[in-house]
Amino acid sequence: MDYKFSHLRKDPSVDFNREEILEISKRLHVDAIIPGYGFLSEDASFAQKIVDAGMVFVGPSPQSMTEMGQKHRARDLAVSADVPVVPGTKLLDSENAALDAARKLGFPIMLKATGGGGGMGLQVCHDENEISAAFTKVKSRGETLFNNTGVFLEKYYPQSRHIEVQVFGNGSDVVHFGERECSIQRRHQKVIEECPSPFVETKPGLRERLTKCATAYASQLKYKSAGTIEFLVDDITGDFFFLEMNTRLQVEHGITELCYNVDLVALMLQQADCEKGGETGLSSEFLRSLQKDGPSGAAIEARVYAEVPFRNYAPSPGLLQAVRWPEGGGIRVDTWVKTGQRIASFYGEFGSAD
Repeated sequence: MDYKFSHLRKDPSVDFNREEILEISKRLHVDAIIPGYGFLSEDASFAQKIVDAGMVFVGPSPQSMTEMGQKHRARDLAVSADVPVVPGTKLLDSENAALDAARKLGFPIMLKATGGGGGMGLQVCHDENEISAAFTKVKSRGETLFNNTGVFLEKYYPQSRHIEVQVFGNGSDVVHFGERECSIQRRHQKVIEECPSPFVETKPGLRERLTKCATAYASQLKYKSAGTIEFLVDDITGDFFFLEMNTRLQVEHGITELCYNVDLVALMLQQADCEKGGETGLSSEFLRSLQKDGPSGAAIEARVYAEVPFRNYAPSPGLLQAVRWPEGGGIRVDTWVKTGQRIASFYGEFGSAD
């Protein structure tokens, strides 16, 4: 069948009106809405409204998004799936509770907004004197950015790396497409991503353990569509801990596609196609046929940020006077910017959607 899809492009200059989007989609008889990887891609209430209107949300179920939208709940699910978690706490109701918990865990620690993502709503504390200001800041950012004031605490591992596993489910079974290394960051925002992880490549059996935990975790949710399980990996021991699950397509999906010969966006649309036709999703046999033992080659993604380096990399909205992208074999450019376009100031951390 020929389906009409509404693709909400990830453009931070656009202030999406959810009700208007729904009204336009109904008027145009849209079958499915794919939100890309901006904030709407993890908006469970928006996804539910799409479903209630008789359309398909191209992504996971609203229930999965709700479960993963609160980090403390995601952590509880990891424990129930026997996936290692970073030592931490339940939600904290006061600065004093945070201070007591930090003393028990030992510094350094991280205070995290339960509704946050991509490093937003996260503060590292190295001693007791930093707890009060950090607790207030994280709670405030949680309310402003995610409409959720919940705060919890985790042990901070300064000598560690950020490694994530790409998963895809059909509502009953989950497969993986290896891991990505996302450790080169600034202000907890990713700058360089690599597939495969150079660290994992040097540790026999680590990829198998990471991917087994990732698929076991996602299977608990009866997960469908694309998603990512993020892990903290200790540099010294190679031990790993569950961090969070991103219930959406991520900016760095392209390097996984290059190394695993898979089109994740096409799979998302095919999954939506099955759902529109009344099926649960893509066949498990088909998904399993796509899964490989390891990557073919390697790929690196570099993000371009709108920042001013000599002002401590402060955000820099404004006019793009000249945009030129490299060309040649093996080069892939995923972007929405061009010469003459203006980068607006109405977005969280410029240049990153993660």
